[in-house]
Amino acid sequence: MTGSRRMSGPHWRRVMAALANDDARAAYAHIVLGAEVPGDANDQRRKRAVAALLDSGLVERNASGDLEAPGSIFRDLLGQQPRRQAQTGLDRFMRLGRIERYPANKAERRELLAWIVSQAIKPGETLTERQVNERLLSYTDDVVLLRRYLVDFGLLSRTPSCSSYSLPEEEHA
Repeated sequence: MTGSRRMSGPHWRRVMAALANDDARAAYAHIVLGAEVPGDANDQRRKRAVAALLDSGLVERNASGDLEAPGSIFRDLLGQQPRRQAQTGLDRFMRLGRIERYPANKAERRELLAWIVSQAIKPGETLTERQVNERLLSYTDDVVLLRRYLVDFGLLSRTPSCSSYSLPEEEHA
């Protein structure tokens, strides 16, 4: 690969592309273990595999021209990742749109639950337990706990027979 196309430092896509290739992965394993890469010098597959490893930064040539696998590439790749920004508000308790943890603070827990119920259930809807569970599954795998919290915090009403659920009257009056 020419120097003009090469990005500065290792790039995770090149590393993953090299490791996705069976020949390059086998060659990399041999180099990491300090063994000779199998195949003769004229073997095209071997040459392409080694070229991919060199281009990705997974291996490099030392002063004597031998191939070696520096462990620093993985530290370099990890160092390229941006630091996670401190989350604020309800985002602190969510990950990929799902509840990662419930707030210990009751006011924050109520705020989180109120947001979820406002997203999952529309005013005037009357739902069966199964329908409520299906909607809450978007936010957690433990729908029973979430449904219990919603009822306990007065954000979801259920009939005395527990056959249907709806928003409390004052929520959508």
